[in-house]
Amino acid sequence: MRTKRGFKFFAVAALCLLQVLSMQEDVFCATLTNDLIESSEKEKESAEQSKNQLQSGLTNVKSLLNSLEKQKNDLENFITELDADLAAINEKIAILNDQIGVKEEEIRQTTEDLAEAEATEAHQYELMKKRIKYMYERGNQGTVELLLSAESFADFLNKADFIARLSAYDRRLLEEYVASKEEVAAKKTLLEEQNAELLTIKDGLANEQDAMQTLITHKEAEITTYEADINNKEAAIKEYEAEIAAQNQLIKDLEATILAEKKRLLEENKRALVYDGGKFAWPAPGYTRISDDYGMRMHPILKVEKFHNGVDLAAPSGSPILAAYDGEVVAAAYSSSMGNYVMIDHGDGLYTIYMHASSVGVSKGQLVVRGEQIGTVGSTGRSTGPHLHFSVRINGEYTSPWNYLG
Repeated sequence: MRTKRGFKFFAVAALCLLQVLSMQEDVFCATLTNDLIESSEKEKESAEQSKNQLQSGLTNVKSLLNSLEKQKNDLENFITELDADLAAINEKIAILNDQIGVKEEEIRQTTEDLAEAEATEAHQYELMKKRIKYMYERGNQGTVELLLSAESFADFLNKADFIARLSAYDRRLLEEYVASKEEVAAKKTLLEEQNAELLTIKDGLANEQDAMQTLITHKEAEITTYEADINNKEAAIKEYEAEIAAQNQLIKDLEATILAEKKRLLEENKRALVYDGGKFAWPAPGYTRISDDYGMRMHPILKVEKFHNGVDLAAPSGSPILAAYDGEVVAAAYSSSMGNYVMIDHGDGLYTIYMHASSVGVSKGQLVVRGEQIGTVGSTGRSTGPHLHFSVRINGEYTSPWNYLG
């Protein structure tokens, strides 16, 4: 640019010099100089306009980026808060289930006591019937005959004492019968109260479960709304891929840390985990429906084909999650995408990962065995309903869980 302008300057100067030499007016030189200035101003103005346009475009891009980042942060905070609420509700449900168990045991014991008391009452009632029947049939005749048959005064006193003892027995029998009836009535009242209390606890449990389902539904709606609010689908896809990449990086970092630790253990001649090739236990016992399989799939929200790195096992919240095989827990933590998750090292570069748990029952460094419970199913993290996402990694890469499940 400077070369062209310099050439123009010297061209003008040369023309001016020629004009002077040819004894023409200076007006022509001034005209050429003004044309050059005007041309330069136009170039400058054009450059300024281009700069302003680029700056405006950059501002718009930054504004859009800031908006998307704010939405993402808001959603992650919302998910974290809801997960905390879900954890609190799950804890309440666990407490209520414990109370129900205690109350059902009390009702069982009271029912046994009531049956025993009713049996005692029935037995006493039969004895009372026999005594009443005897007294009705004999009246006072038997008593008089017994006294008149006395052979001596001492015999008379003995028989009178016997009659008194018999009367006392009758009174005691009557009192015991009355007491048994009162005990039966009291136990029936207690049983009715315990049943009513149990129904109240069960109603509370149902309310807590309804509240949990409402939260999950609300969470699903919020996530769906967030995804729908992003007009630029490419931005949504990139965000999704970034989350998966962050998740994969987190796992790779863990594996790298573990590898370093294994090398240290080997250097110290300590024993390392070795996978012996056995089949995995089913990690969600009693629930075999696959809501989403391993491999390429149509993403339920983005409506584009994406790779799914595990198997989703449909199971209700609170149902157990089992360790698929013997190993060492290398991670038991929370992330906004995986929710509550557990990662287990089985040796020889083989790992299993369990995501979206409502609760985790193990800690890092803990040894677990095949089939041991490590947590409970939930809907934490980026999840729209209760399920277990089960992944398998071998030598730093995801692989199909079906290669190992029995």
